Amino acid sequence: MAVALSPEQELATKTFLNELSETGAGCVSRATAIKFLLARKFDVGRAHALWRQHEATRRREGLNKFEPFEVPLKSELETGKFTILPTRDATGAAIAVFTANKHFPSQTTHQTTLQGVVYQLDVALQSLETQRAGLVFIYDMTDSKYTNFDYELSQKILTMLKGGYPAKLKKVLIVTAPLWFKAPFRILRLFVREKLRERVHTVSAPQLGAHVPRSSLPKQLGGLHDTDHTTWLEYCKNSYINNIQNSKLDGVIDEYVISNHIPPVEPQNGIIEHQSDMTSDRAVRLGDTGTKMHISGDPPYTCDPSPLRHSHGYNGDTKSRHINSGDEDDIDISTRGTWSSGELSPGLSDEECAAGGAGGAGETPAALLARLRLVRRRGLVAEYDEIRSRPPVGTFHNAKLPSNLAKNRYTDVLCYDHSRVLLSQTDPDDPTTDYINANYVDGYKQKNAYICTQGPLPKTFGDFWRMVWEQGTVVIVMTTRVMERGRVKCGQYWPAAAGARQQHGPYAVLAEDVIQHDDYTISSLVLTELRTEQVRRVWHGQYTRWPDYGVPGGGGGGGAAGARALPVLRFMQLVRRAQQRGLAELGDAWAGHSKGPPIVVHCSAGIGRTGTFLTLDTCAARLEAEGAADVRGTVERIRSQRAHSIQMPDQYVFCHLALLEYAVINGYLESADLTGFDDENDEESE
Repeated sequence: MAVALSPEQELATKTFLNELSETGAGCVSRATAIKFLLARKFDVGRAHALWRQHEATRRREGLNKFEPFEVPLKSELETGKFTILPTRDATGAAIAVFTANKHFPSQTTHQTTLQGVVYQLDVALQSLETQRAGLVFIYDMTDSKYTNFDYELSQKILTMLKGGYPAKLKKVLIVTAPLWFKAPFRILRLFVREKLRERVHTVSAPQLGAHVPRSSLPKQLGGLHDTDHTTWLEYCKNSYINNIQNSKLDGVIDEYVISNHIPPVEPQNGIIEHQSDMTSDRAVRLGDTGTKMHISGDPPYTCDPSPLRHSHGYNGDTKSRHINSGDEDDIDISTRGTWSSGELSPGLSDEECAAGGAGGAGETPAALLARLRLVRRRGLVAEYDEIRSRPPVGTFHNAKLPSNLAKNRYTDVLCYDHSRVLLSQTDPDDPTTDYINANYVDGYKQKNAYICTQGPLPKTFGDFWRMVWEQGTVVIVMTTRVMERGRVKCGQYWPAAAGARQQHGPYAVLAEDVIQHDDYTISSLVLTELRTEQVRRVWHGQYTRWPDYGVPGGGGGGGAAGARALPVLRFMQLVRRAQQRGLAELGDAWAGHSKGPPIVVHCSAGIGRTGTFLTLDTCAARLEAEGAADVRGTVERIRSQRAHSIQMPDQYVFCHLALLEYAVINGYLESADLTGFDDENDEESE
């Protein structure tokens, strides 16, 4: 059944085709038109620009006529340097992998390599699911040398993907980049628009799991399945021939006719499933219609040896529904499966993070003040109780594994599977060595801006510093004391005195300087990876006047909230400046997000005080940029990535009051009088 377009989308499609016809490009199918319009949110002008750039790129690089069954393109395809995986990421995006150590610039031409890439991308883009969810491009530099790198070719591929190809490029992940790659990478980033630049990441192999579920990756990238490139090429061959036959029968020579000859199969955790034995001697053969093959996440299609006609839209979709016309950042929620063990959450783009992940417009400080005067403390407590009553949005399978239970400080504070931080696997025979009780959390316009974790246990000190090292972290925020009310809340995982040194596994930590203030202690640490003798400076800030289950300074009314918030706000500014300095010191060693690596934040359980600090920091950042913030939306989003964040009603209330104080300090409000805010207070705090 064909997918239905909305009236507006139908009009855009007709307009797109009519305008192309007026320019002489009359042999364009409706399916191709929809493909370009989908890539540009059904904006006819932008879709036309994409079409023109795409046609110019194809002509310039000689990508109009392929001979995939003849040398040299046949040999290029058989190298396996570029392939499309039979799996998808957590958002449903297709995954393309370019393996750098298989590319030898002296043995091939740019035209041949680009033809190999585009030939396979064209087949992948026949999937309606790929058109909707987009593409993740992985550039695997593991074990590659400078002789494998071709700067001009890399520039051409990025230029094509950024604005000359009808696919939503969700991410570019450069894996295990050697040191010599840092300089050309900084130049390459200049060739992509700023919006896309934030989607280009250099990551280590363990960090790759933060972007793509391990269940969707091949074994050579730390995943769970073997890549069957031969079967993929056989499928490409079948699809290519069918497309030509369809085009001839339609009387339209259109390399983008959508065939959708993909038979049905049930997806299993994003892994390709085959109904038959897919070993080399029984792989898919051209014309073998009995074999079932499927890129997971696609709608089921029926493999029919007879050509399909496409004069009335897409074929093969099992549901008639309007196409999600989201922009490049949009995620089609209807295509997501249930998060399962080992899978990462879809997360948010930087633009989506701007709205606290909830899509809310936010409140100006004046509007927030007016609302608090109306609802008062009781209203905020009721609001928080409604949020807290909701069940968790993910699973905790990894945290509950027998070998991981002892790594959790509290048996009832576990970390989600979908957003957990994966460590490098230190024991190849024990996959649980990748576990630490820690989750990524998004910030303002920054995915994975923070890592929320528990106070380290003595047995996890080494894991903690391994995480800090592997994530590139330069700032650690601690909002608890080691001992509180006679109980150990966190292990002494760092040297407390200037000149002191600790060693935890292959990591040594030296305290160069320790400065104590009334409300916090700042330690300047030097972290050394002993196997390589590489060194990194880490800023450690411990806020010492924040009681467990509470807010800075304890209970009290709205009038005292500002006084209690001031030290926290000053501390927050110190954290930001430390992150900026640390990022500057990293220099070319950091090629990820422009705001720097994740900030590690912990208290004892890693949910109450930690969640409160994240909420305040994120809302303050949005207030500075937009003049508005959304406390509730931010809390909801944080809880979707780190379960049970913001433990108590008082912490939720404090976030609102502290944000108002921040607005007054920075001139967004003249004053924040909340007289009567605590009237009828039912002493709900715990």
